[in-house]
Amino acid sequence: MKKTVLSLTLAASVLALGACSNDSADSSEVIATSKVGDITQNDLYEEMKASIGEQAFQLLMIEKVLDSKYDVTDKQVDAQLKADKEQLGENFETLLAQQGYTEESYKKYLRLNLLQEAAMIEDVKVSEDEIKAEYENTKNEVNARHVLVEDEETAKKVKAELDSGKEFAEVAKAYSTEPAAQESGGELGWFGKGAMDAEFEKAAFALEPNVISEPVKSSFGYHIIEVTDKREVKESYEDKKAEIEKNLKLEKADQSALLPKIAKLLKDAKIDIKDKDLEAALDEFLNAGEAADTTDESKTKDDASTEKSEK
Repeated sequence: MKKTVLSLTLAASVLALGACSNDSADSSEVIATSKVGDITQNDLYEEMKASIGEQAFQLLMIEKVLDSKYDVTDKQVDAQLKADKEQLGENFETLLAQQGYTEESYKKYLRLNLLQEAAMIEDVKVSEDEIKAEYENTKNEVNARHVLVEDEETAKKVKAELDSGKEFAEVAKAYSTEPAAQESGGELGWFGKGAMDAEFEKAAFALEPNVISEPVKSSFGYHIIEVTDKREVKESYEDKKAEIEKNLKLEKADQSALLPKIAKLLKDAKIDIKDKDLEAALDEFLNAGEAADTTDESKTKDDASTEKSEK
């Protein structure tokens, strides 16, 4: 489950602030009554604004400017939600609970993520040959789980415990240095070639289902791997082409170019912030965009100077 980009936490409370500020024009509307006093919509808005107001405003405004230029459909969001559910399986609900999402707020996060991806890959090109080669790599997939540890000695200990019949998830939670293993039990879901570390991938695709591997060294440490299933992807090239093209573009995309692009969209939107408490909420993005423009301008001048001196 590959996710981009900006370090914005899309918790349910952030979305609630946006809803609170938009649902009714009457901020004095009472949303709760009690013997000790009432709470109005404005009371809730002010309380939430004080704690997460700037972050919520940033998120809502960025979503608006991206949505004004890039098209992300409900169908795309639902397709990504389905893919995430399939990849995480039973751990999907655990993810929602731990991150403070409902399914609807998670879809909001997915929409923002897809909008960012659209901005990132806007000018990235990939060739037909690249897409076809990647399709051949992804025709076969394995479903695997692993335990990642720091040294070979520990890896051998892990293998011995698994060979003795201990539950894989239990062992992964006890030994794995991978943070996600505490929730996933080491489950990696389905993946094709090119998705993992080269040494890990080589070992995983060589394994027969339900066989525990010997220790496998990768750039992350030592793995004990079990492949639980294998399959050949049934989709045709034409069915998979758009997905593969997008993934290849994301791999090539320069993430550092996203922030200046968003900053320009914010600047072009001529945003007039009426709430004095939120006047500076977008400054970090606008300033980052200006800094990037200055860097690009300096680089252009340096390149021109170098070219002139070489002549």
